Amino acid sequence: MKIAIGNDHTACELKKSVIAFLEEKGHGVINMGPDTPDPDDDYPAVGEAVGRTVVAKEADLGVLICGTGVGISLAANKVKGVRAAVCSDPATARLTRLHNDANIIAFGARIVGRELALDIVRAFVDTEFSGEERHIRRIAQLTEIENRG
Repeated sequence: MKIAIGNDHTACELKKSVIAFLEEKGHGVINMGPDTPDPDDDYPAVGEAVGRTVVAKEADLGVLICGTGVGISLAANKVKGVRAAVCSDPATARLTRLHNDANIIAFGARIVGRELALDIVRAFVDTEFSGEERHIRRIAQLTEIENRG
């Protein structure tokens, strides 16, 4: 699986840990965020870039990390076709894939530590969408809202 990962200046070290974890699991990684903590690196551009990469199918899934996970996920969710979810625990990460077919996970470097972040990523990447009719119907409703603008 290929995974696009992006971050802001608060998450450079955590991103390195996530990349190493994903590569150790045999996944390809597209690093789309800064590697040094320059506070002038703005998360909206990174969130959009990861979102566009996932929607274009250049990556199967995306991982976004900023201070809280919220800002960068908001940017990604502006890209049509993105379903990015902020998760601070593995159960939510698993359920957002299983029920919502989320294609991007986001979390906060100031909110979760390294080990919890890796557990969140593992749960997200290792879970497939259930394909249940009720979930397909609800995702279609989300797409309708998105298309109405």
